[in-house]
Amino acid sequence: MRPRHLVLLAIPLVLAVGAVLLLIVLEMPVYGEVNPTFNYVMERYNRDGMAETGATNIVTAVILDYRAYDTLIETTVLFTATMGVLLNLKSRVRRRAADGRRRNP
Repeated sequence: MRPRHLVLLAIPLVLAVGAVLLLIVLEMPVYGEVNPTFNYVMERYNRDGMAETGATNIVTAVILDYRAYDTLIETTVLFTATMGVLLNLKSRVRRRAADGRRRNP
């Protein structure tokens, strides 16, 4: 059973986080609304992308030149997650082989 004072502390925290999330949603643009704030980047990439980067493909220019750090970080996260899963699976196989018996989950 949980202590009552922790539940009473959690309620205002949940209400505060909910209020912040509600304010964030209210500030978002309406779906499908033409907003020039978000369109100028796309127009610049399409207009100047080939000349600025020297790439022959606009998708390659955006991914490897304009968004290179973002792509590098995403690749690092995926590589780290894959290595963690593989090391975890490898250690389970090694533990099973050490005692000679299979464990039923």
